[in-house]
Amino acid sequence: MPPLASLQLRRLLHNCLTSSSPIQSHGFLSIRTPFSSHFSTIHSIKFPFLSSLSRSFSTENPTSPNQQDPDSVAQSLSMELLENTDSDSMPITQQLQLKFSHVTPTPAVILQALNLSAEAGRAVLGFNMWLVSNPSFKHTDETLSYFIDYFGRRKDFKAIDELLAENKGIAGAKALQSYIDRLVRAGRPTQVVGFFERMERDYGFKRDKDSLRLVVENLCEKGYATNAEKMVKNLANEIFPDELICDLLIKGWCVDGKLDEAKRLAGEMYRGGFEIGTMAYNSILDCVCKLCREKDPFRLHSEAEKVLLDMDYYGVPRNVETFNVLINNLCKIRKTEDAMKLFYRMGEWGCYPDEDTYLILIRSLYQAARVGEGDEMIDRMKSAGFGDKLDRKAYYGFLKILCGIERIEHAMSVFKKMKADGCKPGIKTYDLLMEKWCAHNRLDRANALYNEALKNGVPVEPKAYKVEPRYMKKPKVVVKEKKRETLPEKMARKRRRLKQIRLSFVKKPKPANRRRRLA
Repeated sequence: MPPLASLQLRRLLHNCLTSSSPIQSHGFLSIRTPFSSHFSTIHSIKFPFLSSLSRSFSTENPTSPNQQDPDSVAQSLSMELLENTDSDSMPITQQLQLKFSHVTPTPAVILQALNLSAEAGRAVLGFNMWLVSNPSFKHTDETLSYFIDYFGRRKDFKAIDELLAENKGIAGAKALQSYIDRLVRAGRPTQVVGFFERMERDYGFKRDKDSLRLVVENLCEKGYATNAEKMVKNLANEIFPDELICDLLIKGWCVDGKLDEAKRLAGEMYRGGFEIGTMAYNSILDCVCKLCREKDPFRLHSEAEKVLLDMDYYGVPRNVETFNVLINNLCKIRKTEDAMKLFYRMGEWGCYPDEDTYLILIRSLYQAARVGEGDEMIDRMKSAGFGDKLDRKAYYGFLKILCGIERIEHAMSVFKKMKADGCKPGIKTYDLLMEKWCAHNRLDRANALYNEALKNGVPVEPKAYKVEPRYMKKPKVVVKEKKRETLPEKMARKRRRLKQIRLSFVKKPKPANRRRRLA
């Protein structure tokens, strides 16, 4: 019997696992034994469980990179880059491949990781190699500009050259603008000119009038007009300059403070058939006003009027930037009233104030302690549609001016207006107000601001602020009243005084004569 039972068991397992039809063809299987009923129950439960398990594995995937928090991914990448300081450790590329193989990098994550890794240095090159090795990532013009800005801040232009050489053909307008901007800001105009000469051959950038205009604009904004004009003249046969490039060159000479060179170039433009635009005249006007402020502020009105007459003579229209230049320079020599008059006359030339006009006047009115007019100008700016330009930076400038002129109470009213407009104060704003209240010996107001900052999640650190001496509480000096002398006290004081006078006429013996007498 045991062999038969084992044979039945093997047949039962074979038929159950191979046949999908109900098992009824065999006579000995129609007998429902306890074992067969138990197996059929297990069989009917087992396969649905496997099918549901397979469905769960097929639908439930790991968290996709797009569902991950970009901030946490960028923070983790930054920590890894900053910790890679040991030269004997594993290369940063391998570490990133091991720890972040599930991450799909996005431009936002790359930018945030680079901003958080300011001290990582050349480890960022390994970060770039890891990105290149990632099959789900491809460099674009935008992502390359992020790396160029990072190495440009560190003045590591050799790394930028390597990066551009490896990605030749991918870099475009954004990468070019970032590289030119970083070279100019680093004070390397000669290197900018050399880069423009070889950028098409070595890096695949296109040399045309737009790229030349970009280079000239960056050079002239920092006052490197000499290099810019020389480069334009050398390339005149290949890329002939237009009026905008000539206006930029005039602006560059004005930024450098060389008014004679700007006028010389303007004369060459007129003789060559070019017309000077409003931007060039605005630059000349600003340069004239700056030189008058330095040498003789009383000549500012007359000299500025000459430039405006030249604009009218040559038919160059004024724009809002022309008035901004005049208003700004008048405010800098404390001619706020004249600036306000010019502000009200802008409409006579068909010009209307922009956000810069309002911000200049608000700062000047606060500086002149005309705080009521400054508040009215803020309301006028909002009604003109420039309320979105009143950001945290603008309000911080207002608060700094009000604290500087000791109008701390009005600064608090502007601070409330800042919060009402939806601008969240930062560490610098709270620190400025707390320092001023402590200087006024109002620790209760400073503590209230500190508690408010902590409540709003602003990480303000307590510091030791100095109280100004004029606001310190001076101790009260108790003046003792002199008592009237009695007659015995008065007589005793007179006797002491007479004795001092009598002894003053007595000739005191010298020490040598005294020794002789004693001898």
